[in-house]
Amino acid sequence: MKKAIVLAGAALLVLSLAAWGALRLLHAAAPAAAAGVPSAIPAAKARRGDVTFTVTAKAELIGGNSEMLSAPMVGAGALAITSLRESGDLVKEGDVVVQFDTTEQEFKLRESEADLAEAEAHLAASEAESKALEEEARYALLKARSDLKLAELDTRKNELLPEIVARQNNLAVEAAREKVEKLEKDFGERLATAKAGIAIQQASRAKAKVMAATAQRNIESMTLKAKSGGYVARQLNMDGNFRWGSYLPALQVGDMVRAGMAVAQIPDMKNWEATARIGELDRGHLAPGQAAAIRVIALPGQKFTGKVKSMGGTTGPPWDRHFDCRITIEDPAPELRPGMSARILITTNVLQNVLWLPSQALFEADGRKFVYVQSGDSFTPLDVKLVRRSESQVVIEGLAEGKVVALANPDQMKKQKQRMGSAMQAIPR
Repeated sequence: MKKAIVLAGAALLVLSLAAWGALRLLHAAAPAAAAGVPSAIPAAKARRGDVTFTVTAKAELIGGNSEMLSAPMVGAGALAITSLRESGDLVKEGDVVVQFDTTEQEFKLRESEADLAEAEAHLAASEAESKALEEEARYALLKARSDLKLAELDTRKNELLPEIVARQNNLAVEAAREKVEKLEKDFGERLATAKAGIAIQQASRAKAKVMAATAQRNIESMTLKAKSGGYVARQLNMDGNFRWGSYLPALQVGDMVRAGMAVAQIPDMKNWEATARIGELDRGHLAPGQAAAIRVIALPGQKFTGKVKSMGGTTGPPWDRHFDCRITIEDPAPELRPGMSARILITTNVLQNVLWLPSQALFEADGRKFVYVQSGDSFTPLDVKLVRRSESQVVIEGLAEGKVVALANPDQMKKQKQRMGSAMQAIPR
């Protein structure tokens, strides 16, 4: 027991000495204060000169004027991918790139073809029935007209016949004439009714034919073929169940996609673009036509130039608002491939003979913009006017050239130094 207590005490003493030595070493290694500048507070002088403002971002190469293959508009339901070429696969014109599951459309096609056959059978029956009724009505009309002529011939004998017989002949003619008129009217109505029945069956056949043609067209559209040669680039699965900020994987066989959703892309190998994701704060500094310098990471020895082509809409959560910017590459090389990573540098503006500071020297609080100006052994806050800001520099007004300003909050630095001093005093020497 005594031996264990001695060993524990020795270990505690060793740890205390090591911690004290580390703090002394850090204190000794701390940079000495510059002449005339309070100790441990980094500072810089306000300088005047030309300031170049740039926007830098990571980018990815894509083919300009690319052929985009999208899921066909075949209904409101999602489509299942049954076949999809890998990214980087070289395809020729007419090669199959994407295939979707056609089971549902094939069922609709068979159902529509059955409806079409039934409609054609009903149409044939209606046409035959209409023809038979027409012939029957035509025969009845011809017979009635013949009876009318015979009755009229009988009336020619009325002068030689008794009065009662002559009157009967006249009544027979009137009855025959009324029958002819009735049959003629009925004949027209029967023809109209027959034509209406045939038109209904023709409409049913036309509807079934359209449904069958639509199903057949949908089946054909669910096979996406390349219209030109190039390298396939799978698109990201934007409909997946992912959280904000998580990685979006590329589409693969078995994924479900919405109608109209981009599935694959075949870049134009003669025209290249770089697409970059840029923060919302830089949107006001960019405009189409601005020059850009492009470095492709996979081709370190080559430099490319381009121009801003377009800027997309701002998207993303409030803490990460951004937009997509497209830059056309003016001098592409045969070694370029879709998906290559690149760095872009866009020169947005050059301000000449202006007063500038490192961006760390400008502070903001309660709507104020100010700097800490050296005054003797301390720093005093001074309100200034911000003209332009970049990631590393700020152009300001309201400060004399050559003034020394703090690059960190002096009050916070002083509190931090006091806490460190208290911690060192607490360690036994």
